Amino acid sequence: MTGARLLAICVKEFWAILRDKRIRATLLAMPILQFFIFGLATTLEVKNIDIGVLNRDVGAWSQEVIQRVQGSPNVARVIMLPDGAAVRRAIDHQQVIAVLRFEPDFSANVASGRGGTVGAIFDGRRSNAAQIVAGYLDQIVTGIGMHLAPTAGDAAAAGSVAVNWFNPNLDYVWFTMPALIAIIPAITTLSVVAQSVAREKELGTFDQLMVSPLRVHEILIGKMVPPVLVGLFVASIYIALIPLVFHVPLTGPLQMLYVALVPYLMALTGIGMLISVLSTTQQQAFLGMFLVAVPTILLSGYASPIDNMPDWLAFIARADPAGYFLTVSEGVFLKAMTAGDVLANAWPLAVIATVTLTAASLLFRSRMT
Repeated sequence: MTGARLLAICVKEFWAILRDKRIRATLLAMPILQFFIFGLATTLEVKNIDIGVLNRDVGAWSQEVIQRVQGSPNVARVIMLPDGAAVRRAIDHQQVIAVLRFEPDFSANVASGRGGTVGAIFDGRRSNAAQIVAGYLDQIVTGIGMHLAPTAGDAAAAGSVAVNWFNPNLDYVWFTMPALIAIIPAITTLSVVAQSVAREKELGTFDQLMVSPLRVHEILIGKMVPPVLVGLFVASIYIALIPLVFHVPLTGPLQMLYVALVPYLMALTGIGMLISVLSTTQQQAFLGMFLVAVPTILLSGYASPIDNMPDWLAFIARADPAGYFLTVSEGVFLKAMTAGDVLANAWPLAVIATVTLTAASLLFRSRMT
């Protein structure tokens, strides 16, 4: 009768999840909405920027640089500034994010082969955007320099050619979308499982479970299976939509992605069950879920590389299941990751899942007795 009891508790948990219209909207509508918001709004590019120019040169080469800046698809306007005071006002009032400055001898130095220097002033209050804009301007100026270098007799010394593996055009969508398979299903799974036991306590049905014919392990399994299946459902939607909508290539074996996805969701389910058992109300479980979800995302390497973190924080990040699955998700989509590489990241997920599920089981048993 164990199978029948497990099926009964699983069906009961699914009905508890799906009978509420708000929960159904959260599980179905919100992941789709987040999919398009992240895909369209989260960008590593800086567009529609205004650039100021203080041009004290009357030659042709300063005009060449200005025209190339105006022709950039990322630049909305080029604002000519008459003097240094106007430059200060434009930066202080955030009218421009950067100002290019040309000295009177710029074109003469370029024409004579001595090389010209383009001054640049950036708005440090928008540091990330300013660094990206600096890269744009540097590419424009470097392009002119490479065009002039062959006239000096050595075309090979004009510069190097960078080849970007796995994402040749450096399309930001290729970076962000595979990572969403690790982020959004994680939040969905944590939110579902964190509410399970807390909901029973708040509604007063937890005592009914204790006197039911169900064994402790059956109750525990029955409460953990639905969140894993919900996470698989949301992740499958993302896996299907990412190539279709945003044309991100799926280069690796799809089945290996699920080999890592299942233990990843099980590890998250164990963490969510710990939160749920420790909580007495659904509000506490909801807040506890966000208390765990935010560090999980930040330590996964989604926002910044783990190698950039302090040693002690990087050591903690190695226990974050999202980091391992993020590597698999990006690798399967972009790098044609082999089965061996996937398994190298899947077995730590299995270890983390074993630890979290065991801890949740022990804590659940202690609360049931």
